Formats: sequence, C-alpha cells, structure tokens
Amino acid sequence: MELDAGIIYAFASDLLKEDLGRGDITTQATVRGGARARGRFLAKQNFVLCGLEIAEAVFNTLDMAIEIESRFFDGEPISAHTEFARIEGPATALLAGERTALNLLQRLSGVATLTKAYVDRVAGTSAKIVDTRKTTPGLRVLEKYAVTVGGGRNHRFGLDDGVLIKDNHIALAGGVRRAIELARNEVHHLLKIEVEVSNRAQLIEAMESRADVIMLDNMNVEEMRESVRIIRDRAPACIIEASGGVSLETVRQIAECGVDLISVGAVTHSATAVDISLKMMPV
Repeated sequence: MELDAGIIYAFASDLLKEDLGRGDITTQATVRGGARARGRFLAKQNFVLCGLEIAEAVFNTLDMAIEIESRFFDGEPISAHTEFARIEGPATALLAGERTALNLLQRLSGVATLTKAYVDRVAGTSAKIVDTRKTTPGLRVLEKYAVTVGGGRNHRFGLDDGVLIKDNHIALAGGVRRAIELARNEVHHLLKIEVEVSNRAQLIEAMESRADVIMLDNMNVEEMRESVRIIRDRAPACIIEASGGVSLETVRQIAECGVDLISVGAVTHSATAVDISLKMMPV
C-alpha cells in the first residue's frame, strides 16, 4: 500500500490545526523568528520504522525549508539507541511541528512493530495477518498503511468496501442462508460475500449458500481445525478467515489449523506507541 502525497499533506494540515490552535505561544515568546535549529531522531527501543515521510509532511506544512535526512526507510528495523534521522530548518517551525510529527511517527511505528510480531509468529504457515476496522477514528488510512509496512495485509477499509455478514446481520435477516441470499441479490457480481459463523450449523448453511469467504469466529482450536477440514472437503474454493481470541500467544496455533487469513484487531487498537525522542540544538 502506498500513500498519496495529497492524503499525507491533508492529514498533516488537519492534525496541526488541532495542536497549534492560534499559534505556539511558548515558542513565539522564547525563540527569535530567524533562528535555525538541527534535530536528531533517536530510538529509545527496538521497533519497525513507519511514518518518517508523514512526519516530514507535518514539518513541511509549516515550512518547506525544513529537510529530513535518513538512511532508513519504512519497514526497516531500528535498534535502540540508534540515531535514525536528522532534521534541520527554522527553529520556530521545528518546535511547532515536533509533537504532532512525533505522535504520528510513534503511533504508526507502534502499529508496524506489533504487526511484524504477529507476522513473524505465523511464518512458515499459509496464513496471512490482516487488520480490521478497529482503528483510531480519523487515522484509519495511516494505520492501515502501517499494517502493510509491518508485513500484514488490509481487510476492507470501510463499510462501503465489501460484504461482511456478521452476527447482527444474521439475526436481523433471519439466518445465515437468508442473509447471503439477500446480499447476493443486492450487490454486484464483482463483490465477494463473506459471512461470519460461530458453529457447525451456520458453517454448513454458509457453504450450501456458496459464500465466497467464511469467517470462523471465536472458535477454539479443535472446532477451527474441524471447520477447516469440512470447508476444504466440501467448498475448496472458499477462502477461510479466523477471527476472535487472537493474541501473540494463540496466533500460531490458529495458523496451523490451515486458515488463509487471521484478522487481528489488536494490531491497531492495542498497538503501543514506540519510544522516540527528537533532540534539537541551535545551528
């Protein structure tokens, strides 16, 4: 996944408005307007880098004269105590953008780092780690980008991006079979239909109704392994996704059941921001 420059700068502008308000009164009071500064981005822990280009967009939105130099790229591992980038430009703009840029860099690197941990846990299996819609409001595009940087894949971006029939849809439609029938009659032929099932009876209905993707929701390992066997035997073209109860401790067992996809909400909703500092000095 690649981010369009227009999207990056739109995010940068909106997020700066939140932090700057009517202006950085502390910097205006303590730093002369023509001063220049140089800064060093320092890693205080091991992590997967993500968001340096977005951080640069934040600073460039304030002043195009600001430049960031780095020999690292998104997706590369950064070791603790490493200086991974340098920045230079007008001091007032550097100080005004510092917190917003660091917030994004720390958050996105945290998502990429946690995603990479999940991806590493399932290495050697056929399972792929995918994200969910459990993202920070307003930051979905950036967080889903970070997932891909960490080696994961994107599930649907929003409700307009695919058919996923879940438990409440099933209850309100009148069952798995009826929900799939209604969806197939309403959506165009290029859209796959995915349905969430939590027991064998729903699984059989989903297969008989020719669901394109079946999500095995909150099943234990034994139930999941048996469900995969049934699907491979009776509906071999069906894509199998596992969801619910997924953690770093359980993801390997789930992958070894033979599923194609494992959706993990934790990679976005529970990712911890990594520890990065930006130390400045006058030029």
